Amino acid sequence: MITHIEGKLVEKNPTDVVIDCNGVGYLINISLNTFGQIPDKEHLRLYTYLQVKEDAHTLYGFSTKTEREIFKLLISVSGVGASTARTMLSSLDPNQVKEAIASGDVALIQSVKGIGAKTAQRVILDLKDKVLKVYGIDEVSVTQNNTNKSEALSALEVLGFNKKQSEKVIEKLLSQQPDANVETLIKDALKNL
Repeated sequence: MITHIEGKLVEKNPTDVVIDCNGVGYLINISLNTFGQIPDKEHLRLYTYLQVKEDAHTLYGFSTKTEREIFKLLISVSGVGASTARTMLSSLDPNQVKEAIASGDVALIQSVKGIGAKTAQRVILDLKDKVLKVYGIDEVSVTQNNTNKSEALSALEVLGFNKKQSEKVIEKLLSQQPDANVETLIKDALKNL
């Protein structure tokens, strides 16, 4: 399997890039998350996954090994193909996907275009144990964070703030200080909104 490709960035689009590696141009499909991580420099390295099908060999590229691992976990679920997994990683960043699976957040996974309730439940059912084991996530801390997050979000909604904006701010705050209590989250979110 081709594990990474390093070379000159020839073309950059939201869904794919072309990397020239010693005179050979590789078309690599990417998520919006990876697109956002790619610097506008000439030299680029992407971690890749080669999907071999009867009618095509398709390369998928990722800015981090973690994103590639999440992609591989997602496509191992029945009913989730490579394009659905890529859409998921375009809508949510790898950490959000990981935490949604670990905490059993069906609503967040279902918010991705093309994923219904049954598929979201299957993703969680199939991958929860693997994600908890592989990433060493403590279920209690995930649940605590989720409770704090939802309480802070509902408080901000009551105060009249936009739900989407509030979610982004709270996510950012939780990534900076995962142990923050509800009160701290609300205060810091109010400063950023």
